Amino acid sequence: MADGPLTGRVAAITGASSGIGEATAAALSRAGATVALAARRRDRLEALADRLEGPASVHEVDLSDDAAARSFVEAAYADHGALHILINNAGVMLLGPVSGADISEWRRMVDVNLWALLVCTHTALPLIERSGGGDIVNLSSVAGRRADAGAAVYNMTKFGVHGFSEALRQEALHAGIRVTIVAPGFVETELQGHNRNPVVKRSMDRAREDIGEVLSADDVADAVMHALTLPAHVCVNEVVVRPTRQAR
Repeated sequence: MADGPLTGRVAAITGASSGIGEATAAALSRAGATVALAARRRDRLEALADRLEGPASVHEVDLSDDAAARSFVEAAYADHGALHILINNAGVMLLGPVSGADISEWRRMVDVNLWALLVCTHTALPLIERSGGGDIVNLSSVAGRRADAGAAVYNMTKFGVHGFSEALRQEALHAGIRVTIVAPGFVETELQGHNRNPVVKRSMDRAREDIGEVLSADDVADAVMHALTLPAHVCVNEVVVRPTRQAR
């Protein structure tokens, strides 16, 4: 395989067993990167690694466990001799009203959407600097830019990702590390299936019908690749990508 724009780069990707994480891993591998894949479903990760065009390592990880999240990032560096890219992709979307909510679902969203991202980033920063600089890409959502009834806690986690990422960008630039937020609109992934609330499901079905053709995971992976393959002196701070017919 000919050298690609990410040849020689090592990337750690969370939530790589499906959806945007899986598509991003494939895109980075095609571009020449070595990828370390993290998720809870080892079988899915192994199947993905077998399909990739370049080197990959598989890490079965529950990212809500601090020690496991930290160990994943450290292992990516140790296994491949460097770390240049961290893709904080793992996320959970559990929607519904605040009143009467199952607060264990809130804890799960905070643990995965925010806390795991913080732990992975904290671990990766010195390793990326030691490797000569690179990129941190945080997958957020348009829900991090506007709030809606029925999504209050999900909104909170994604607004948090946006605020953290901008402050981190200002700190990390001194180490040659770019920080980019990628905020998709409606994407056809397993994320919608996390919701069991029938009202939420009907609302999602109506939104999909109104939009028509929604984004694919590959569409979002293309946005990630755009940010990663720009010249080193160019940092795209935020990419918002929606289906053309998504109004909000």
